[in-house]
Amino acid sequence: MKLTDIFSYAFGAIRLRKLRAALTILGIVIGIAAIVALLSFGQGFQNAITMQLQRGLATDTLIVTPRGSDGISSAEPSDFYLLVNDTELIENNVPEVKNVVAIIQKTGYIRAGNTSQMVTIVGVNFTEYMEIYNTFSAEMGEIPLIPNNDTILLGARVADPWENGTWICDLNDTIELLWTTRNGYLPVNVSYTFRVAGILEEIGGFGLGGPSDGSVYIPISTAINLFGEKCNQIIVQLKDSDEKTINEASEKIRELFSDQVSVISSTALLSTLETVFSTVKMFLAGIASISLLVAGIGIMNTMIVSVMERTREIGILKALGAKNRTIMLVFLGEALLIGLIGSILGIGSGILMAEIFSRLGFTGFGGRPGGITASTTSVELIPVLTPTTLVGALAFGLFVSVLFGLYPAWKAAKLEPVEALRYE
Repeated sequence: MKLTDIFSYAFGAIRLRKLRAALTILGIVIGIAAIVALLSFGQGFQNAITMQLQRGLATDTLIVTPRGSDGISSAEPSDFYLLVNDTELIENNVPEVKNVVAIIQKTGYIRAGNTSQMVTIVGVNFTEYMEIYNTFSAEMGEIPLIPNNDTILLGARVADPWENGTWICDLNDTIELLWTTRNGYLPVNVSYTFRVAGILEEIGGFGLGGPSDGSVYIPISTAINLFGEKCNQIIVQLKDSDEKTINEASEKIRELFSDQVSVISSTALLSTLETVFSTVKMFLAGIASISLLVAGIGIMNTMIVSVMERTREIGILKALGAKNRTIMLVFLGEALLIGLIGSILGIGSGILMAEIFSRLGFTGFGGRPGGITASTTSVELIPVLTPTTLVGALAFGLFVSVLFGLYPAWKAAKLEPVEALRYE
């Protein structure tokens, strides 16, 4: 029997049992749709987070923090701290360095009129910071190269916390920064008045060393006067983003501070995130695959029942000269067709599901529970369907269908013609 005849015969057998075949196909559709939808959202989430991080990172930079204080590395915390003047130490002893800038950070509140919101206060040298990050630029006003002590720059989400074009203040207005410190054992609230010199362009990324929409920026000299000379991190810009340069500079910086600092490479961070997301996507695909395996059991059950119902038919085919291989191919062809139809419909359903969730405005982060906060970031998840996902889903659906159809096909092929013809 020709291959086309085998598939034609198998398709005819499926049409004769439409309801049973439809229910079996439905199981495949659900499994494949879940795999496609989850993987497409996983890829979309990875792209969104990577894009957000790339906006706030530069590939030729290193982030130096006291050991264990970065929340990323697994190093044991220590009581070592960095000082603003440590930038000169790095600049003079690490030849791969192009630029160095110290950052002093403090959590506080900003008060403008009747509006109060939590912000991250960042003390930094404006000129050097602009040289490292081209995203640190003003949309309104200017970034003064020689700022006054009362100069402040507002991030986009700080200036417009409602995201509707309504600013909390105008240029040259005075605003108040408030933060909490200690006077001996007692907590004390401190405030300082600043003049708004500029409002930064919207970045949309996460502030990991780089500029952030939820931060306010003050001159490093003012930050030293208010908070002291301890800095939270030092940003090191290298002469190039070559992996060898990054590794050599990182090692020299660690040696310079007697291994009391953590050195994070932006490129290494992104690479680590890609690895993590790949693992998460495989985990999601594994969860979705469980439903497909359940569907495979349904295929096996359907095929076994089909073999029992068609025992006399199998006996007649063998009496007419059909070989065991032909009988086996007929039943495998049925399983393959069921898997093919279910996989194609499942891929279509998965694409539709992903599109529906996308149009509903599903986001990874968002909302401002408990009031206004400029530090929240909403990441729009756009599902990404790659050819690998589609081909992989189709191949997996066919594989499961054939795998669970092997036993019924083998059982049908092993039936004795005489016994099959006697079967009632």
